[in-house]
Amino acid sequence: MRKTIIFLLLLPALLGSCNAVSSLIHDDQVVAKVGKNKLYKSEVERFIPNMVSPEDSARLAEQYINSWAMDLLYLDVAERELSKGELDVSVELEDFRRSLLKYRYEQRYINDRLDTLVTDEQIRSYYEEHQSDFDLKRPVLKVRFVDVMKDSPKLNTILRMMSSREYDDVQRADSLAKSTALRWFDSSDTWMDANEVAKYFGLEYTQMLSLLWGDTIRYERDDRADVMVAYVCDIRRSGPAPLEYCAPRIRDILMSARKHDLMSSLERDLLGNALESKQFVVYKNEE
Repeated sequence: MRKTIIFLLLLPALLGSCNAVSSLIHDDQVVAKVGKNKLYKSEVERFIPNMVSPEDSARLAEQYINSWAMDLLYLDVAERELSKGELDVSVELEDFRRSLLKYRYEQRYINDRLDTLVTDEQIRSYYEEHQSDFDLKRPVLKVRFVDVMKDSPKLNTILRMMSSREYDDVQRADSLAKSTALRWFDSSDTWMDANEVAKYFGLEYTQMLSLLWGDTIRYERDDRADVMVAYVCDIRRSGPAPLEYCAPRIRDILMSARKHDLMSSLERDLLGNALESKQFVVYKNEE
């Protein structure tokens, strides 16, 4: 049995030195060896990102070296323990090569021919023809949300202005909230899934909606010093989701359909041309 030697040159001083990486990788010395395979410092250097702490540099270097060694150790034991037939991977390699080349050509073919422009009219047309596919599973909302300390002198001003319909008031609320609130966002022009909004409250969406009073959701706990409030600009509880909410999904659907059509066209052309040129021949058995 062939003897395997692992030789690591990770000096303990690297862990505490501010020059951990440079100490490890100042020239192209061997830092590890498995059998006849050697790992050089320059290879480790390429793996370690710039601007990381000395401790992280040493940790990443050790992880890389151990991973490199483990791959070779697995290969070593496999080559010793597997049968000749099990070691023959030529079929799998050829299958992988074909799949990889096929995939790369498909990507080039699509990139060269795909029309990436999806118009608003195309989105609307698809939406109107497939509205039942977009029925809401949960409500969607347009909201302005703030999380602010209960004793903040700006609390009432922010709450009043964030629920205003006047643009200047909302801008004032935005400015105050950004400087005094713990968290703030304005999604009054964008639909959000109720689950997504509820996460800001730390609640289930049904719990959150049970707190909706008029156009405001307010949540505060005795054991916390902050209050969370959402002003609900609009809400859709059931039926088809709003068009603008569905638009990104519809765009993806249309693009996927175009890619599928291109691939189908490519396959038809390849088969058709090969049959016509006799490059592809199908032999029929005669009874």
